[in-house]
Amino acid sequence: MKPLRRILLSLSVLSIVVVATQSSFADDRPNFIFFITDDVSHDDLGCYGGKVVKTPNIDRMADEGMRFDNAWLTISSCSPSRCSIVTGRYPHNTGAAELHTSLPESQHMFPEALQAAGYYTVLSGKNHMGGVTKRAFTKISGGSGPGREGDWVQILKDRPKDKPFFCWFASTDAHRDWGFNDQASRYEPADADVPSFLVDGPVTREDLCGYYHEVERTDYFVGELRKELAAQGIADNTYIIYMADNGRPFPRCKTRLYSSGSQTPLVIAGPTVKTGTATGSLVSAIDISATVLDLAGVEKDEAVQGVSFAPVLKDPAAKVRDFAFGEHNWHVFQAHERSVRYGKWLYIRNAFPEKQNMCVESGPVFPSGVELWDAHEAGTLTDAQQDIFRIPRPAEELYDTSADPDQLNNLLEADGPTPSIVDKLRGTLDLWTEQTGDTVPENITNDREDPYRKRNPKHRRGTMPGTERGATEINHAGPVLEEK
Repeated sequence: MKPLRRILLSLSVLSIVVVATQSSFADDRPNFIFFITDDVSHDDLGCYGGKVVKTPNIDRMADEGMRFDNAWLTISSCSPSRCSIVTGRYPHNTGAAELHTSLPESQHMFPEALQAAGYYTVLSGKNHMGGVTKRAFTKISGGSGPGREGDWVQILKDRPKDKPFFCWFASTDAHRDWGFNDQASRYEPADADVPSFLVDGPVTREDLCGYYHEVERTDYFVGELRKELAAQGIADNTYIIYMADNGRPFPRCKTRLYSSGSQTPLVIAGPTVKTGTATGSLVSAIDISATVLDLAGVEKDEAVQGVSFAPVLKDPAAKVRDFAFGEHNWHVFQAHERSVRYGKWLYIRNAFPEKQNMCVESGPVFPSGVELWDAHEAGTLTDAQQDIFRIPRPAEELYDTSADPDQLNNLLEADGPTPSIVDKLRGTLDLWTEQTGDTVPENITNDREDPYRKRNPKHRRGTMPGTERGATEINHAGPVLEEK
């Protein structure tokens, strides 16, 4: 054989081997669909014991995957929650700790690492994290339809078939105002399951029915996505992660550090998930980043404060953390609360006890809020319904969540001895504050709206929590596992 032909043939064979190797490598790596909903509480889903909303696809996904019963958000507020998840960092460490603030250019997003490793990355639907996301996603779409889920199946059809993919699918269901279509049921007010801290009246029941419709619509698209994965023959190699950015948009839910605001539904199905299981292992929303990167075989950036819970997917009894921390920062109304969850305990510290604990959904703006405020003026509220009207509020709160799942009985205000656990939790929160660089801002943001949603023309944004200590440059995760 002539030398030139030999060289060309060798190069041809080498090219075939390289292409085949790349294709095989891409096919072997798992795909990911991260389905983040807007304003959905965990206990409204059937698999979490919800009594009203029809969620057969999510329930089936839980039966074929894993349901997390102890998953917590770092903040119950739309944009800072998403910024926390995409970076794997606490809100005050992202530089975008308040509502409607964009992630700074300096912050690393975990889809960037996936993209650099050869993943096709997509963001479709609600962004709410700012223009910096252009770096992390190959394709960005605003979505379509009332919940912005309308183009998701087509995105899966049109994806490049020679690459693994990561799709950040972000619905606007179930964010106010309600939008109805034929992809979910219409619910009857008589069937509504009204939480004890809301007024059980006709207005609130009707309001909940609109919310139920949108929660069910997220379930519809879980079903559509899973059908498309099966049609393409890639269901067995694709992880689907379903969760929310904050709790339902009702008084004493959204923005709050109670379970009604900060406990997220988290259901995962995929190739290494132990099927048909539920886990009580504690996980935080900042752990999503580390977990996806771990499952993809991609090294996590040193800025990621979360830990991988991949071991839990194989063994629901595995433990990756003892402590989960939460924040409540400005979300139209000024706030600075911090929390730590440990076992059955929830400890909350409030830097502004003199302020009413509010968000727009708690004011007399939307129907359930109007009914609550009307009942307050009439003097007919129960103790459980009085929460948002308390001024001053307790500077500290402690709850035994196993005995008090709605966190209505503050043990630091109750008669009887104070549980000794409070000193441990105070110390743990102090340590997290120090190690992660959290602060109560010296130059705080003022309220943009009063309870009646009248614009404040003198609104100004102050400094973010953590600014005085350079928290955006701090990567310490704070306490994760208890020292033995």
